Amino acid sequence: MNEKELRSMSGFLLFGIGLIMLFGGVIFSIAEGRPNFGILVSIIGFIILIGLTVINPNEAVVTTFFGDYMGTMKQSGLRWVNPFFRRKKMSLRARNLNGQKLKVNDKLGNPIEIAAVVVWRVGDTAKASFEVDDYTKYVEIQSEAAVRHLAGVYAYDTMEAEEVEIPEFTLRDGSGKINEMLEAELTERLSRAGVDVLEARISHLAYAPEIAGAMLQRQQASAVVAARRQIVNGAVGMVDMALAMLSEKGIVNLDEERKAAMVCNLLVVLCGEKSVTPVLNAGTLYP
Repeated sequence: MNEKELRSMSGFLLFGIGLIMLFGGVIFSIAEGRPNFGILVSIIGFIILIGLTVINPNEAVVTTFFGDYMGTMKQSGLRWVNPFFRRKKMSLRARNLNGQKLKVNDKLGNPIEIAAVVVWRVGDTAKASFEVDDYTKYVEIQSEAAVRHLAGVYAYDTMEAEEVEIPEFTLRDGSGKINEMLEAELTERLSRAGVDVLEARISHLAYAPEIAGAMLQRQQASAVVAARRQIVNGAVGMVDMALAMLSEKGIVNLDEERKAAMVCNLLVVLCGEKSVTPVLNAGTLYP
């Protein structure tokens, strides 16, 4: 079922006609002594007034007639439609859904906490009214299901990349791509209810409390290893450059044993956490 537009008349003229007929019929029946005609005129005026509907901006009125969908009115202002139509107002404004924190397992099986914020609005009033029972509840449940599915497909981070094959981006470092995929999945899920997803973003992402401490230590250890690896790579490059310059300029000729000693000393100096104290050799190079 798709939405169709229902044309309606401006209600200001009919509002005046309805009031005149309603009160004019009463006055006529009293003045002329013809109550039957006056009551009939008043009833017609009352029926005309029943057909009046006030529609605010970004609001729609879904109409049905004995179970048949007649159309949706979206023109704002005082409108008039068939008085026998059943009318239901529906907001078209953007709404925020602040999802609750969900405790789920990521692709690697680690328990994590995740939550999302979804900005949505009704795009098709017919589907929202007749395809689902309660479209607001439908949005809440499907949004939770989409977040759970997304958290189970991707890993929290890449710490276990060597043990398990994971995608090139994760929940933690691929926030932009993850948000796009969440929005796409929500759009597909909520299209049945005639709901348009304007924006969807991960608002909370963390390890579950029972493993948060262990994961923090693991992240710190990974950071220390990465820093040490970078320091060693830089130190080896500097040692290689120093030996090449000494050999190129002919400053001193070192045998393999002396080169090994020099490399060892330079690596200690460059890789050490604390500053070293130099020892000056006042004698010959080969004591």
